[in-house]
Amino acid sequence: MGWAAPAVGTAAAAGMAAVFGLLVGSFLNVLILRLPVMLERGWRNEALAMLDLPPETHEPFDLLRPRSRCGACGHPIGWWENIPVLSWLLLRGRCSACSTRISPRYPLVEIASAVLAALVIAQHGVSPWSAGLVVLAWGLLALAVIDFDTTLLPDGLTLPLLWLGLLLQAWLHPDRLPQAVAGAAIGYGSLWCVYQGFRLLTGKEGMGFGDFKLFAVLGAWFGPLALLPIIVLSALCGAVVGLSLQWSGVIERGRAIPFGPFLACAGVLNLFIGPRLLAWTLGGGAG
Repeated sequence: MGWAAPAVGTAAAAGMAAVFGLLVGSFLNVLILRLPVMLERGWRNEALAMLDLPPETHEPFDLLRPRSRCGACGHPIGWWENIPVLSWLLLRGRCSACSTRISPRYPLVEIASAVLAALVIAQHGVSPWSAGLVVLAWGLLALAVIDFDTTLLPDGLTLPLLWLGLLLQAWLHPDRLPQAVAGAAIGYGSLWCVYQGFRLLTGKEGMGFGDFKLFAVLGAWFGPLALLPIIVLSALCGAVVGLSLQWSGVIERGRAIPFGPFLACAGVLNLFIGPRLLAWTLGGGAG
């Protein structure tokens, strides 16, 4: 589907989606920071339990507790310091208590969340399916940043997105459900085969199982035909970015770069120009 100027009603809905997206972006920042820590603590305690050792004890730590605070001085973040984008600008990107620099990534994630929501509604209209696509875009954004930071693609995000895609297809587009199931199976199975082949040839693991699940998510939402342009685009972007970072000295040569962010970005791009991506991949031009 190409881009077209949205109708007035759709434009208003897109604006509302953008405002809501800012709020969701603030939550995504919490999710991005805390979910990996929650997972790692859980894994450590599972390992300790297997060894019949007592679990580690920590203060309650989840997506709601403890209250957000400055990582440098522990200053609790007040509501007026947590208004998406605006608070960061008013604070000039620094903690109000100790003046420690606050990463610009926080407002960037909030802005990205708002822009994605607005663009999806502007292009796809107001419907249960487009609402699902907004959730997918937010999930891909969170997964990309988490994988970039930690090389983790948590099942707690990929699997709900997979099931949401299949369920929405079954509810809204039952004629597409076989394609969605095939897309999920092909997405997972294709990268699993690549992983096994690479391991046999090199003795190394070129990617993680989270990448298989993320590709299955994209297959469930977009169908099997979309998988080819998505994997081609993500591989090209990954190669270009990886070589650029190595040549510039930002990362060491030979260091592994997570593949999930490139899959997620290609998936987001497919939300807006999927048919053009397919035509480009097959050599037919954007048309």
